[in-house]
Amino acid sequence: MKNTDKFLIGIVAGVALLVVVAFAVALLRPKPAYQPEDTPEGVTHNYLFALQEKDYERAYTYLSPTLAGYPDSSEEFVDNIDEYQWSFGYGNDSTTLEVESTDITGSRAVVTVRETTFYEGGLFDSGQYSNTFKVKLRLNAPTGTWQITESDSYWVWCWNDNEGCS
Repeated sequence: MKNTDKFLIGIVAGVALLVVVAFAVALLRPKPAYQPEDTPEGVTHNYLFALQEKDYERAYTYLSPTLAGYPDSSEEFVDNIDEYQWSFGYGNDSTTLEVESTDITGSRAVVTVRETTFYEGGLFDSGQYSNTFKVKLRLNAPTGTWQITESDSYWVWCWNDNEGCS
């Protein structure tokens, strides 16, 4: 066997090994899951994760009932989401959400979330777009739970309106 044949076999074996490692990393990656609900970042993560999983009843529990336009029921909450789908990134399954930071001041917190959308890009395009948005929470003193009072994304603005979404 010539040296070039051994070299070519080495390259092919290396590429095959890289493919196997890439598949192993992708398949062994932990699945996203709910986090403990005792922190603002945990509540924010769980709200967004519940929306992605279409677990609307659970997502509804993270909203503060003190919102001016608070949906009267989880069914109304789902109706609001259906009506304002564009606010929730529907139709785009190639989006990831990641809690970046939390700023807590007394009984209020602001959580910064990074939203990264992946798309088919050109040869010199990264194929992704990222932006950040804020989620505001308040600590409910009697229950000791954090509740969402406002968000720049994944939110229906009429929940802040006295007239609600009707």
